[in-house]
Amino acid sequence: MSYCPKNKLLNLLRRGSKFFRKASNSAAPTVAPTSTPGQASSAAAISLTSAMDDLHTLKTRLCIIGSGPAAHTAAIYASRAELKPILFEGWMANGIAPGGQLTTTTEVENFPGFPDGINGIELMDCCRKQSLRFGTQILTETVNKVDFSTTPFKVFTDSKTVIANSIIVATGAVAKRLDFPGSGEGPGGFWNRGISACAVCDGAAPIFRNRPLGVIGGGDSAMEEATFLTKYGSIVYIIHRRDTFRASKIMQQRVLTSPKIQVLWNSVVAGAYGDENTNNRVLGGLKVKNVLSGEVSDLKVSGLFFAIGHEPATKFLDGQIELDSGGYVVTKPGTTQTSVPGVFAAGDVQDKNYRQAVTAAGTGCMAALEAEHYLQEIGSQEGKID
Repeated sequence: MSYCPKNKLLNLLRRGSKFFRKASNSAAPTVAPTSTPGQASSAAAISLTSAMDDLHTLKTRLCIIGSGPAAHTAAIYASRAELKPILFEGWMANGIAPGGQLTTTTEVENFPGFPDGINGIELMDCCRKQSLRFGTQILTETVNKVDFSTTPFKVFTDSKTVIANSIIVATGAVAKRLDFPGSGEGPGGFWNRGISACAVCDGAAPIFRNRPLGVIGGGDSAMEEATFLTKYGSIVYIIHRRDTFRASKIMQQRVLTSPKIQVLWNSVVAGAYGDENTNNRVLGGLKVKNVLSGEVSDLKVSGLFFAIGHEPATKFLDGQIELDSGGYVVTKPGTTQTSVPGVFAAGDVQDKNYRQAVTAAGTGCMAALEAEHYLQEIGSQEGKID
């Protein structure tokens, strides 16, 4: 997905802003020809400040923060309801391109409507085009601050302020990854070529079927991912740096009694290497280090899954809505309503259980419908934000 056209647009806007400043300054003497130099300068400054404020302050009934399936589904529903939403898709927010987590995956095979699968980037590009088709205004800027203390709400980026009657937070959660030789995306790295952070998303892929697989982690997520992978892999190794799991007892029991799961205690991955049979195009194995003895052994696997948790993208909220102990937005059960009326949350930023594109899209729909209902209740009118 290329964003060069938008960068050109932003450059044109910046040039237009410079031209506007020059035009305003040169027009000042003709606006008040009989004024003293001091008065003319003051009037021009006031006029310029007011105009620049108008240039950088936008008003909307609904502002959506995010760029994944939840955000774009919300945008599609809101646009079709003629709410004319503004959507901030961010620019490398949390180290991820606009489009969210799906832009870090290759084939998506479990999203309805694509029987042959679809590339993650392509899927999000389609979602973005659909949002635009119905009139969503998309800004490629990252929100760094919000003000939910009064209504209307305020959303801030480095160059813009948006005043909105309602907000949908759909900023997602980023899967935590480990850094070791071979874990990255560049040359010599096997991210998306055998290394993943979502077994449910990728585990059924042909490259993993009937082959040895590895999972890193010791919590419930690791237990769930390992158990899930036994459906596809020939054997599943859980690599854990300690000698005990922190997972719940029942989850531990399932893993420890499974004939297809083997635990490597007190171990960490020291490196990953390629499969020589594919000219190192995909993962072939791992170097595993025992943290007690220091011994490094070779472990042949075709897949490795990080299951060490997720970090919700909620720091910019600065505690202005209720979060749980893990930093996820707390929503009223069965809704997307947060602790602040008029502020809604959708997708992985409020979902620590499922974390799927299709469930994110579902909550995006819910958030848009609930925001529309909220706006009807408060009697908000376009362009009339008190």
